[in-house]
Amino acid sequence: MVKLSNRLLAVASFVTDGNVLADVGTDHGYIPIFLVQEKRIPRAIAMDINAGPLERAKEHVDMYGLKYYIETRLSDGVAALTPGEVDTVLVAGMGGGLVMHILEEGKEVCRQAKELVLQPQSELERVRAYLWSNGYVILEENMVLEDEKFYPMMRVVYENVIDTKNAENLLFCRYGKHLLEQKNEVLKQYLEREENLYAGILGNLTQTTVSEKTKERIEEVEEVLRLNREAACYFA
Repeated sequence: MVKLSNRLLAVASFVTDGNVLADVGTDHGYIPIFLVQEKRIPRAIAMDINAGPLERAKEHVDMYGLKYYIETRLSDGVAALTPGEVDTVLVAGMGGGLVMHILEEGKEVCRQAKELVLQPQSELERVRAYLWSNGYVILEENMVLEDEKFYPMMRVVYENVIDTKNAENLLFCRYGKHLLEQKNEVLKQYLEREENLYAGILGNLTQTTVSEKTKERIEEVEEVLRLNREAACYFA
């Protein structure tokens, strides 16, 4: 039985039972293997743009005797999928820019899927704003702390509804509407860490020789702290 890290377990928990899964950027293929072993999904397609990781995934699939349940495909994003072929598209462990690129280049596939499970490693503000601006609805969010790193994740559906209000809400885009409203404990830890980090940066900046560049940086840090403290009010 394959064992998943806490981060991957949290990501896997967002996949709806009974769905056919496409794991984009599968690497070792652990999530589809786990979900099939748990009998939560009937089958999966494990995909990666690089032959090396895909071969590792295939080896693991064969090792666990699941080659009739999990197919491996070389694919740039979702390019190797046809619209409606899978129910869940999972994109985890990539930078936010790449996540948005995959969604944009694979619009037809992603929009026809029943759900997307996304775990961007960076640019969360841009990813959330992109989703709300392009007809997606964020149904669920979670955040996991593993090896001193914070991992936000979300379950998303396409409903062709442009949500300008949320897309322009800096607080929701930066920290996650659901995470804030549900008072996510890991988000609280993240806010506390960010408060200490940026308060220290601000303290150092105010002790340096003031230049135009320093003034701009001070304003940036003060804005981060303002948003951080506004977010912290949800936990008061």
